[in-house]
Amino acid sequence: MIRFILSFFGAIFSLVTLGIFMVALTIGGIFWMYGRDLPSHESLAEYKPPTISRIYSSEGHLIDEFAKERRLFTPSDEIPDLVKQAFISAEDKNFYSHQGYDIRGIAAAGIEAVRSRGSNVRGASTITQQVMKNFLLSGDRKAERKIKEIILAARLEQTLNKEQILELYMNEIFLGQNSYGVTAAAQTYFNKTLSELAPHEAATLAAMPKAPSDYHPVREKQRLLDRRNYVLREMRENGYIDQATYERERDMPLRSVQNGDFDSFRTALPPRDYFTDEIRRQLSEDFGEGEFFTGGFTVRASIDEEMQVEAAKALRRALESYDRDRGQWRGTGKKVDVALLADEDAWRAALAATEVPRDVDLGGRWHPAVVRDIGDQSLVVGIEDGPAGGRVPRSDIKWMKGSFADNFKLGDVVLVRAGTEEGEWSLRQVPEVQGGFMAMDVNSGRVLAMQGGFSYQDSVFNRATQALRQPGSSFKPFVYAAALDSGYSPATIVVDAPIEVNTPQGLWRPKNSSNKFYGPTPLRTGIEQSRNLMTIRLAQEVSMPVVAGYAERFGVYDNMGPFLANSLGSEETTLYKMVAAYAMFANGGERVKPTLVDRIQDRFGKTIYRHDQRECVDCLSDRLAPGQAPRIVSNRERVMDAITAYQLTSMMKGVVERGTASGTVNLPVPTAGKTGTTNDAKDVWFIGFTSNIVAGCYIGYDNPAPMGRGAYGSSLCGPVFQEFMEKAVAKYGGGPFEVPPGGHFIKIDRFTGARLPDDASGNYVVAEYFRDGAEPIFGLTYDGGFAMGSNLPLFEEVQQSGQQVRTSTGEVTTVGPKANFGTVSSGGLY
Repeated sequence: MIRFILSFFGAIFSLVTLGIFMVALTIGGIFWMYGRDLPSHESLAEYKPPTISRIYSSEGHLIDEFAKERRLFTPSDEIPDLVKQAFISAEDKNFYSHQGYDIRGIAAAGIEAVRSRGSNVRGASTITQQVMKNFLLSGDRKAERKIKEIILAARLEQTLNKEQILELYMNEIFLGQNSYGVTAAAQTYFNKTLSELAPHEAATLAAMPKAPSDYHPVREKQRLLDRRNYVLREMRENGYIDQATYERERDMPLRSVQNGDFDSFRTALPPRDYFTDEIRRQLSEDFGEGEFFTGGFTVRASIDEEMQVEAAKALRRALESYDRDRGQWRGTGKKVDVALLADEDAWRAALAATEVPRDVDLGGRWHPAVVRDIGDQSLVVGIEDGPAGGRVPRSDIKWMKGSFADNFKLGDVVLVRAGTEEGEWSLRQVPEVQGGFMAMDVNSGRVLAMQGGFSYQDSVFNRATQALRQPGSSFKPFVYAAALDSGYSPATIVVDAPIEVNTPQGLWRPKNSSNKFYGPTPLRTGIEQSRNLMTIRLAQEVSMPVVAGYAERFGVYDNMGPFLANSLGSEETTLYKMVAAYAMFANGGERVKPTLVDRIQDRFGKTIYRHDQRECVDCLSDRLAPGQAPRIVSNRERVMDAITAYQLTSMMKGVVERGTASGTVNLPVPTAGKTGTTNDAKDVWFIGFTSNIVAGCYIGYDNPAPMGRGAYGSSLCGPVFQEFMEKAVAKYGGGPFEVPPGGHFIKIDRFTGARLPDDASGNYVVAEYFRDGAEPIFGLTYDGGFAMGSNLPLFEEVQQSGQQVRTSTGEVTTVGPKANFGTVSSGGLY
């Protein structure tokens, strides 16, 4: 009997042992089979999760961010223990003790699945398993995926420590509202940093990984509250918070940005504009779009926020003024169904869903509105975030052709601005004419402000950097620069007379804007009054290949066509390139590269780009006297002789003081610049500079069309430059243009080019700067390449002011100005 019993239990033991062996063998076989060809887990040690690239102003304010997934990477040692504890309590309380998988959790999940006949399947995944699922595997619930997940989790635990695994998890996890990772989620839901979170807020975030859409803080508020309190209870049971803290935090209301309890971090961000979008465009080209949107760059922009606002206002004011002068109402072209006008909630919802620009602030913020009633003397509009019955008086549309009935229909979506009287509103529209403006530091190339159009939300096309347009007469300084380097001086006489040029298209007879000719004229007057014929003669004399070389050297063109018409600015370029080129005139002829970015750091804080490569000699010295600035050593390439740059700057000062820009530009510091207007006024320009800031404006239609009589660079762009630079000078100052060594001043008659005594004075006197040892023959006249200096006529034979002649004794002299000679007409010049 005993033998039978022993034999029986022996057999049972053998069967159990065999069964266990077979189960182990089967499990081992399964794990071996699924363990083959798994993705490498070792790459996670070097994994860099997609992270937000953020742009900060020069003052350090966050002004924009770009991301495919809104994630802010935070190293594990910077994540507060409270936040870690909340997630561990919610997702994996045995995280610090298991080897990647939790056998008890898996068994409990299996038993529950059997009991519910598959209707209630729990994941039972550890944090390590979730990392593997998120990074290397699909999210389906097949047994095959779960086995692979366990295998990879066990392997990962042997490769990374717990903190590294937790870092991956807490930066990768999706928490709803396009927020990935705990740092971004804390900002999205509470507008707080991780260190500012209270226990109940950390528990709220930890409640979301299970199913963010099922725990929305507004739609599923009670469900999220219950889940949050469950997490708090787990934190108490795990010893992370005490009973008193648990009770206090459990009783806290569920508050969130989405419920209106906190301001959204987005409200602190200005609307996206041309400046930050241009940074996106340029860095996407430099680093690749994928890297920019996922690389977690910290970009310090060169933008001056205050000046950016002023740039937008100045350009918008000019565009709106021109548009209103046309008197044509176009509106937005959008409508709200008339049937909705009787229901305030309905029309407000429809208006909110209508895509119209909401980023314009010009004399007050512009608001979308819908026309609700049309009267003879007033228009009633419902305003998106304002009154339902705003009144537009008849006096507001004096600039508009026609009446209210002629221009509006019920349901029209319009833009309005608060009026001067309470309850009154003023109609506004985005102008059809467009333009661009930018300003930069002449020494560093830092772009301080850039406006690429009237409204970024209306049109993202950046007219400052992307619009290729003819610069017109604003190109002429490059012709004059080539001439000055070729031996000409500001006092050299060039004949302003008719000229004919044979071209493949036929005989070209260029004209001055005034349709007049002015005879022998000094170079200075030629640029001050923007004489076309003088410019063409200069270009012929120095040759167009030389002029093209100058334009390319300054970066205006990559490969300029050497055609004579291009000397008048007929080849297209961008405002961005023109402003950068003018900066080199202003800084004495040194190359400067424009930049919108001062510095870029990667996600770990390492600087990967810095714009300013100049050396600061004394920055670390402790011997600087009080008030003494450190020395900055420039290693920039010289693109123009310093004396040539000063001569050209002096001539362009004349454009502002008495030339084509004198009626609109008048700053309290020395200012130089050049106007530009193309044929039929399709493009108008003004680019000018002080000793430290250069700024430029372009205005024209996107589809080039004549802008009508009175449209000149001086009349349209001059006021934009003036308005902006008044603020810029008040902030940044300015001073005399630096005079380079190697030359001396001589007083010249600016009408004739004749030398004057040192004590001469009057509005016809100008002090020109000449190179030492290279003084020109005063009054030498160039006419189509022939220098009238040899075989000079006798004084009695020709008496033309500014011309060199021989006296009866054989002495060479210059004919002085006659009383009525040399008067310069400015009518119609540009």
